[in-house]
Amino acid sequence: MIRRWLLFPVCALPLAAVLTAFGPSSEATRTIANTSFERGEVLQYKVHYGLINAAEATIEVDDAVHRINERPCYRATVTGRTLGSFDYFLRIRDTWRSYIDTTSILPQRFYRNIEEKNYRKRETVDFDHVRDIANVESHKKDKNDVKKGTFKTPNNVQDLVSGFYFLRTLNYDQRRPGEIIKVQGFFDEDVFTMDVIYKGRETVETKAGVIRAIRLVPKMPSNKLFKGENAVSVFLSDDRNKIPVLIQAEMFVGSVKVDMYKYKGLRNRLNLVATN
Repeated sequence: MIRRWLLFPVCALPLAAVLTAFGPSSEATRTIANTSFERGEVLQYKVHYGLINAAEATIEVDDAVHRINERPCYRATVTGRTLGSFDYFLRIRDTWRSYIDTTSILPQRFYRNIEEKNYRKRETVDFDHVRDIANVESHKKDKNDVKKGTFKTPNNVQDLVSGFYFLRTLNYDQRRPGEIIKVQGFFDEDVFTMDVIYKGRETVETKAGVIRAIRLVPKMPSNKLFKGENAVSVFLSDDRNKIPVLIQAEMFVGSVKVDMYKYKGLRNRLNLVATN
């Protein structure tokens, strides 16, 4: 099946493993203090397959506040596309978007538009955090092929994109290396649970510079993509931004690296390491 080899989902889903890494609380609603991101933030990445520059991705927060389900929301969008020869053989044009409640950092609506070679899918998920349900509407290649469903979700569930921003609001200072953190989220009409290992602090080299970072390793379930349960490492900047600066994945078909090369609109100063 061609989609299992596609680069943007390969890079997005390992990140998804840590997006909801700190799980839901028992309260129906919550307030999350956010000092890590703001409107207008843009992060840009190059995706390398071995030595080949295979794709690029952008993560950005819209300049405006949007109102969904009578709640003020950030609009956060992740886009990815293949480049060069990979674009000729695979051609990916993917968009993932979440409308994130500015107070709770919970998703009010999730949207994705998938164009991967001949595969097409559009999906909208509306979350009801009072009743803990997700209403899903999806369209595949035929626009008239509409599928609707309602699914039970955990309290304070995250989607893949909103969970990434929730992760950035958390304090890692009290975490110990080796500590396992439980993951819960909602994706592709399923609730998923995964363990994430906090590995401590490291210094990593990126195209944007040398950066002090927090390393997280999601335990991957047995699959045909990744080599072992510890095949993916996600590095967040070790500062108040906590932006993903590097993702490394060991796959059966080779190594993939998602490397940040440009950024703007950060709320705080990036923790770059001075080099000679």
